[in-house]
Amino acid sequence: MSWIALAGTLAALCSTISFVPQAWRIVRTRNTDAISPLTYSLTVTGFALWTAYGIGLGEWPLIVTNSICFVLSAFILMMTLLPHAKKEAVADTVDPRS
Repeated sequence: MSWIALAGTLAALCSTISFVPQAWRIVRTRNTDAISPLTYSLTVTGFALWTAYGIGLGEWPLIVTNSICFVLSAFILMMTLLPHAKKEAVADTVDPRS
């Protein structure tokens, strides 16, 4: 594997995995007070556009990575915008042990 492919693979893994701890913390704590809806709106939009760009180019690494990031960041944004009762219901569905 070339250093360019390795760098791209590691970048994709870091980008994708970086949203998992935040999403899981929200499910466990149900707390989104410190999340900026504007920031996550821009993030979700960016990942949607990167996915569209990847589709336009036919580049599966861009499509897959940015699609996963889109879903995770959209989940975080959705949980930030939901009223408390609905946030609880979603979190209970994702992690019924909490």
